[in-house]
Amino acid sequence: MIRLTKGLILVLLVSTGLFALEAKKTVAVPPATALKTDIATQDVQIFTADNSDGKITPKSIEEAFVKEGFFISEHRDMNAPFVKNFKETTFDIYNLFTVYRKDTVRNLAVNYPEIGLFTPMSMSIYAKKGSKTISVAFLSASASARMMSIPEDNEEIVALGKSVIAALHAAMPSGKLETVNYKMSKPSGDLIAKASLDIAADDDWEDVKDDFQMEFEGELAPNKFILAGYTDLGYDFEENNIETYNFYDTYSICKLEVIYVVAKKHPEAGAFAPCSVYMYQKKGENKMHMAFPTVHKWIAALGIEDKESIDVLITAQKAFEGILEKLTKK
Repeated sequence: MIRLTKGLILVLLVSTGLFALEAKKTVAVPPATALKTDIATQDVQIFTADNSDGKITPKSIEEAFVKEGFFISEHRDMNAPFVKNFKETTFDIYNLFTVYRKDTVRNLAVNYPEIGLFTPMSMSIYAKKGSKTISVAFLSASASARMMSIPEDNEEIVALGKSVIAALHAAMPSGKLETVNYKMSKPSGDLIAKASLDIAADDDWEDVKDDFQMEFEGELAPNKFILAGYTDLGYDFEENNIETYNFYDTYSICKLEVIYVVAKKHPEAGAFAPCSVYMYQKKGENKMHMAFPTVHKWIAALGIEDKESIDVLITAQKAFEGILEKLTKK
């Protein structure tokens, strides 16, 4: 309820004009149907614009997404934690930004329960030190659809891709998609890690869920994971008469060391961080389902080859899988 209230306040502030925005010359944005939504040869998209005058900020980008109909789950400036924990940063700006469209999720959730793998969807907003440009990195709608077992030509997925790019053009009118200088590699492992927990027919599912999630959250900090966000999708489903699930929650999980190390060479890694972990139970089933995208997707999509990045990613992967295994084998 707190998260919902924050989102509602943000929308009200924007719609009533209470944000103090610097007056800008209006720039016409092409219709969404005319915008290029991705570069087909790469799953991670990078949208970059000149920002010599410094007028484009993470806040102005956030506002453009709100106006386009997105709900902002979290928006974190990572530079301060980088400096505090690692004594340096290679960025003037490095923000992790998680968003989703509630209407899109509602329209897909009944038929495609994997929707929580990218709800919310992650993005990085960054400018390297001394750079006169600003970039936003995100996973293309078609790439996320493949991992969620949704047809790439699904009208909701197509509309989502157009909506993301429309928000970016509104926020960064001179921007364009970048072609990366590396090639995606073949994944060396499963792209999705799954786990499940049996719930006895005579158990109260709410008690089981609450107990499990309390233990889960308690395991994060000792393993150096950060709980970057929590989204109760089930609440929104219930409010909109979607009765498929007893509950559907997603956690946004991050490990500071991972994003710090990988982002130095691949700042677009924020397209995967924080990572979404879903937990749900369908009505009529006696099982809690859990899953998250693995780091094998990071490595393959970003063409990561350096040992430092791969080591820190694989170590985090094993640690997180260990948490789920520990809690589901009790």
